[in-house]
Amino acid sequence: MRVIVATYNTHGGVGLDRRFAPQRIARVIRELDADIVALQELDFRTGADMLDILREKTGMHAVAAHTFRRRDGAFGNGLLSRFPILETETIDLSVDGREPRNAIHARIDCEGIALRIFATHFGLRAIERTEQAARLLTALARHRRDAQVLAGDINEWSVPQRALRILHAHFGESPARRTYPTVLPAFALDRIWASPASALVRVHVHKSPLARLASDHLPLLAELRLEAG
Repeated sequence: MRVIVATYNTHGGVGLDRRFAPQRIARVIRELDADIVALQELDFRTGADMLDILREKTGMHAVAAHTFRRRDGAFGNGLLSRFPILETETIDLSVDGREPRNAIHARIDCEGIALRIFATHFGLRAIERTEQAARLLTALARHRRDAQVLAGDINEWSVPQRALRILHAHFGESPARRTYPTVLPAFALDRIWASPASALVRVHVHKSPLARLASDHLPLLAELRLEAG
């Protein structure tokens, strides 16, 4: 079965023109035509909750995971899926003294095939990301029987850093595609891995004119081939 997974850092819905325009993010997501979308930097502000808007505009199932609350709402990660979401949990990846972080773990029914997706946004310091990668692997190890996908903004600026080495050792090497910044992409901050590794067929960046304007990251997409059993 063919499944398209995407990861997209939305920059809080604020584009390069400095406008808060969640409807524009929704248009980019519709361009992707993905089955599952991991989302980072969502603004859950009161009266203009980004995930509510994206769910309404795309017609997809949605899961929210707030990382911190503000006076006018919250901020954090999200997940959209065309397929039914059977169960979810939020994995705390926060490190003392650093900005709170988490991962969404969702079990999704892809027409009878169970897929576990872990959608996340790692921290800005290398030692922080190393701990977050190790915690995620502990969660992944509990669900070895199902196909797995890890998608998100990993914030690794160079391949040799330890968090990437930890994740590559578990999944196999993820193709590095430059997604940041949108004006002149130079860094592969956004990544998608799959287990089994053979399920990952193709990884590419979505570079439409709208995507170049809507956020400071370009969306990353992966084509998966899932087999029953």
